[in-house]
Amino acid sequence: MTAAVADTLRVEFAGEEFSVAPDTVFTVGREGDLAIDDNLFLHRNFLTIQNVEGLWLLSNVGSRLSATVTDTGGRVQAWLAPGARLPLVFAATSVIFSAGPTTYELTIHAAEPTFRDTQQPPDDDGLSTIGDVPLTHSQRVMILALAEPVLRREGTGMSELPTSAQAAERLGWTLTRFNRKLDNVCDKLDRIGVPGMRGGVRSYATNRRVRLVEHALAARLVTRDDLPLLDEERANALSGARDSRGDDDA
Repeated sequence: MTAAVADTLRVEFAGEEFSVAPDTVFTVGREGDLAIDDNLFLHRNFLTIQNVEGLWLLSNVGSRLSATVTDTGGRVQAWLAPGARLPLVFAATSVIFSAGPTTYELTIHAAEPTFRDTQQPPDDDGLSTIGDVPLTHSQRVMILALAEPVLRREGTGMSELPTSAQAAERLGWTLTRFNRKLDNVCDKLDRIGVPGMRGGVRSYATNRRVRLVEHALAARLVTRDDLPLLDEERANALSGARDSRGDDDA
């Protein structure tokens, strides 16, 4: 492999791939090298990728939006606020962000990553946790209802997230029950330091949904394999069945 090829990054979005050479600045936003969507909630220039003294950096050059950055295994997660930048050290880095009701995901691939994993990940015990805070069944399906469009999407790209009312209808729940679950999960995440779970009065309802989905995807709290739980929950709710796991008020 030549040095030029080794130093080049690949950016993957919605089935397209873009090469980023070390002597260029790659821009992501409504405009730029990766013009991802004509979404007025999205900055014209939001993210940049460039090589500085041999180190690849991802920078947030926007003024309002943030991004969730994680290795594709969901083991390491960071929140990239406006004005911040992070080194791209993994073989594959997932970048998830929302603008308005739309969530976007792109993947950055490095041919010669700085970080190399030498340990096998622990076996999955089938339990979904956020740090040391476990997810109950009802909390898990609530997150699934919000993340369903993203999980059903093939690969990277964009997805429109449902409103709370639409997600509640998907589960066969009342809106009151759904909002109670949403409040509970956001409060738990906020207590363990996950950023973005709180916001201003005017934007809080929308921001906490999209931020919750970003975190859930990055941390692999829910996956595509969990999607059948949605139909099961709706069937149980519509038939009047009580939650057999005993966590209805959790």
